[in-house]
Amino acid sequence: MSLEARFLAYALSLAAASALLAALLAQSLPLWLALGLSWLAVFALGTLWLRRCTAPLNRVLEGLNNGLDGFLDRDYSLSLAIARRDELGELVARYNRVGEALRAERQQIHQRELLLESILETNPAATVLVVEPDTVLFANAAARELLNQGQRLERKAWSALLAQCVEPLREALERGEDSLFSLGGDQGQEFYHVSLRRLSLNGLPHRLILIRPLTRELNRQEVAVWKKLIRLISHELNNSLAPIASLSHSGRLILERGGDPAPLHRVFDTIAARAQHLTDFIAGYVRFARLPAPRPASFAWAELLARLQALEPELVLALPEGGPGSGWGDAAQLEQMLLNLVKNAREAAGDGPVELTLRRETGGDRLSVLDRGPGMSTEQLERALLPFYSTKHGGTGLGLPLCREIVEAHGGRLQLGNREGGGLAASLWLPGRPGAA
Repeated sequence: MSLEARFLAYALSLAAASALLAALLAQSLPLWLALGLSWLAVFALGTLWLRRCTAPLNRVLEGLNNGLDGFLDRDYSLSLAIARRDELGELVARYNRVGEALRAERQQIHQRELLLESILETNPAATVLVVEPDTVLFANAAARELLNQGQRLERKAWSALLAQCVEPLREALERGEDSLFSLGGDQGQEFYHVSLRRLSLNGLPHRLILIRPLTRELNRQEVAVWKKLIRLISHELNNSLAPIASLSHSGRLILERGGDPAPLHRVFDTIAARAQHLTDFIAGYVRFARLPAPRPASFAWAELLARLQALEPELVLALPEGGPGSGWGDAAQLEQMLLNLVKNAREAAGDGPVELTLRRETGGDRLSVLDRGPGMSTEQLERALLPFYSTKHGGTGLGLPLCREIVEAHGGRLQLGNREGGGLAASLWLPGRPGAA
């Protein structure tokens, strides 16, 4: 029976008992006295019955109250063992299920925390978690070794730790942004990457600092680049030296046999062409290796773009209203960089249009070279700006890296992306004059 049904049954029983008792007493006593005595007796019995009935309810409520206090203290071990088939029993069963779920979840969280702690402790990247304003909350083994000679960092002041760091490390950490730095040692320089992130945990601001060693990865990448460079140079040299050797042998045979010397002109022309190809090939690498530092100065975008359009008459310009204004940088380097991008777009677009857009933005200028060619695959986009990578047959793989080198030397960024509807967009951002509004 439900609690409501039980209370209703007991109330009806008391009412019936009161009426029966009043009827019996009315045979020998006045009616008002019989009614008063019957109600008094029923009230006494009802009080005793109510205390007896509510005793289990009070015990259950007390157990639930203690269990909920345990939940507040993150103690989920208390379960209630009460066998009832009413609403109270259902409530106890639901409480027990909630406790079991919380215990299981806490166990899973504990296991994940142990796994995460093991991963962080064995991670070669130094990891530090700082709770604002200045207290270290967590530091793994690599961080303890790098920042405090293997000693604990928890509960220490982050500013005090920075003060005792070597200068390159301290400058990188105080910069407040992702950066690279190097430390000299007995076995050479070690390179590191600093990553700084801000996050909120339990409603409190935190800083996450990651310091990753990059020396091994940089060495591996350097070896891979050198291998690729050697293969590329060997390929170009063989493609030119093999025909030069063959043609030289053919020329010697013609002279020895005393035949018609007219074919010698073709032989010498071919040798000269292959030699010139090698000269141009090596000159391209020399330009990449000896790119001078830009000499920034104010220049007029209209004049630079006019010179560019004179070299590429079919180039479509999209300029901001009121004119392109002035830019800041090495105009000669920027013109060469834009010319390279436009020529690449022209080769990719074929007979299609090539457009150059200029948009003034806060702090700088945004330029985009747009075409409707085939675009690039994901792999090509990831590698197109790397030196010695080329999608063209016989390409040196230096055009786009040279463009990126020029843009980044000016403090800007160069990005490649496929356009919606087909084609490629080479987008670059150049900062304006320092201190200008």
